[in-house]
Amino acid sequence: MTVRNAIAGFALAAAAAAAALTSPAKAADWPTRTVTIVVTMGAGGNTDLLARLAADHLSQKFGQSFVVENKPSAGGAAATTQVANAAPDGYTILFSPSSAVNLAPLVQKLSFDPQQKLTPVTNVATGAQFIAVKRSLGATNLTEFIAYAKANPGKLNFAAAGTNNLSHLAPLLFFKLTGTELVMVPSRSEPQAVSDLIAGNVDFYFGNASILLQYKDHPAIKLLAVGTAERIAPAMDIPSASETVPGFVFSSWNGFLVPTGTPDDIVDKLRTEITAMVQKPEVAARLSSLGVLVGGQTKAQVEATFKTDREGFLAAVKAAGVTPQ
Repeated sequence: MTVRNAIAGFALAAAAAAAALTSPAKAADWPTRTVTIVVTMGAGGNTDLLARLAADHLSQKFGQSFVVENKPSAGGAAATTQVANAAPDGYTILFSPSSAVNLAPLVQKLSFDPQQKLTPVTNVATGAQFIAVKRSLGATNLTEFIAYAKANPGKLNFAAAGTNNLSHLAPLLFFKLTGTELVMVPSRSEPQAVSDLIAGNVDFYFGNASILLQYKDHPAIKLLAVGTAERIAPAMDIPSASETVPGFVFSSWNGFLVPTGTPDDIVDKLRTEITAMVQKPEVAARLSSLGVLVGGQTKAQVEATFKTDREGFLAAVKAAGVTPQ
């Protein structure tokens, strides 16, 4: 064997050994440095709160920093783009509502397909939304409200905290399914929408349970139904909307997604630790008190949830008269 062939053979063997050892070792040892959690929402909201709860747990568990980076934008596009274009090595991950993947592509043009470029891992929690109405309308349940709205077509209005989101699109599907007609009143934010409902300026609002729960016994607001498929622990006396309007199910899945191609054992590690965190009694109790459903979904459960979300969002977009992108 010539010296040149010997050197070439040694180099190939070394390269093969490195390839065999490097990739699995990186995944098995993950994380060995700081992990950035990019959040689609601004600081202070429910999504941010849940992301930071998870970041603290993961930092303690793995002995590495999990740093939250808030990157709010329309539809979460800035955050999803950043993570979709990141290396699939587990060091840049996304924390987001499922709407950033399942709804945003329907209502805005993106430079990539988030359903292809991002893989959901599991959720910390699933947020619930309440159908809240002005108590002075006299409706004590959803059936009575629907009857009242049908008897007064175009005379009632609803608040939407922004556009092309749950507070805007879900009510439009609800009105289509129930044969009712309400006029939209845009609000700059959810606090303004709730304030307008309390003040009697609007008649209907579909908003976060974490905010509306505190008004459960308010003299100006009546919570008629929750948008999740099942009732939620802090308000078991309030029925699910689907009990009256079959097919109307909307919730806000909040959890982790990674760039597609991230090693399975990193994904499994992340899912396992988040599941362990939310199963702690003190964490589960805290999440339930916020009006959210405790997360920790399995891979199969996440896939089923995202399928349902996609179908629901598409139906809502069509009900709004928006042409899906």
